[in-house]
Amino acid sequence: MSKTLVLHLVSHASGELVEMLARNAVAQLEGVNVERRMWKMVRRLGQVPEILGALAGAPGYVLHSISHTDIREALEAGCHRLGVPCQFALEPLISRLAAHAGSDVRFHSSSGDAFDEDYYRRVEAMKYALAHDDGIASDDLDGADIIIVGVSRATKTPTCMYLASRGIKAANVPLVPGAPLPAGLVNARSSLVVGLIVDAARLATVRTARLQSLNQDASTDYTDVDALRKEVLEARRLFVRRGWPIIDVTNRSIEQTASQIIDMLKARSGDNG
Repeated sequence: MSKTLVLHLVSHASGELVEMLARNAVAQLEGVNVERRMWKMVRRLGQVPEILGALAGAPGYVLHSISHTDIREALEAGCHRLGVPCQFALEPLISRLAAHAGSDVRFHSSSGDAFDEDYYRRVEAMKYALAHDDGIASDDLDGADIIIVGVSRATKTPTCMYLASRGIKAANVPLVPGAPLPAGLVNARSSLVVGLIVDAARLATVRTARLQSLNQDASTDYTDVDALRKEVLEARRLFVRRGWPIIDVTNRSIEQTASQIIDMLKARSGDNG
């Protein structure tokens, strides 16, 4: 049976380099159907949130040719948070050539981005999402527009990345069975808090795949369907007690979940436009 590989190609120019490398590499793979997505002329830091938002909705393998340090670091940091493999197209060639020549590698230090309101809004949202992912800095969530809460592997991180691509500062807090809620979540007043739930059977499949990718034992309560039913039920009860709106993401794409959250934010602020 053929497998589908989603290949995200990110280029600072026309995309010919990453496209050529990808085409020749894929030609060596047997039984793989490739779905290519290309971003050309990526020369502004403000373009990264949109790319990360697309990656959140359709994870795959990222091959890029970005040499500007600020853009490259933002792209690679975002991919790391999403659990998406990301490779610079000229590695390990550059580092091996440098070692052979006894030379240092010099990348462009800055993209020289244009600073406008949209730039600041989207880049700051992306930085916020990365700094408040998976419970990080959960004692200080005052700056969040939205706080997403849910059990492990309920698509919290990719949803936050997608929201960041729209300029929305989103934090996410995992629910850990038996652990108290962090103070920042309990005391959140200005942020919209949304709970995500997912069908237990679907959750078991996703968690099992995750553990297998990490070469870890998948036969634990973390993946047991009966244990997960209880975990999801307790999460739902918590959301109801707290009065937090609930979204069932079982059959929803990241874009659909994010769209519903954006509608909630607009309704909350009285913006129906």
